[in-house]
Amino acid sequence: MPRPATPRLAALSTALKSRTRELLALTDDDIVMIRQLDCTEPGCPPVETVVAVLPPSGATRRWTLHHPLDEITPELLAHALAESPGTDEGERP
Repeated sequence: MPRPATPRLAALSTALKSRTRELLALTDDDIVMIRQLDCTEPGCPPVETVVAVLPPSGATRRWTLHHPLDEITPELLAHALAESPGTDEGERP
């Protein structure tokens, strides 16, 4: 479940979206979503952050970082995005 955004977390999310766009060389047509979520799965940290890229066509790419939003550094984001993303099945229209 998404956590409510505070002004500080909203600013961090905006910065991470910009950095994600730079690292992945995305266009303005690509949608970047950053969500901090409570993790309820056994063995999962209590909070995780999901980065998702939704292109105008093609599969959504998604990375899960097992850290709260305010602990994600530019280096941690770059390392995570360098890994193969999870993808959603199917393509967006």
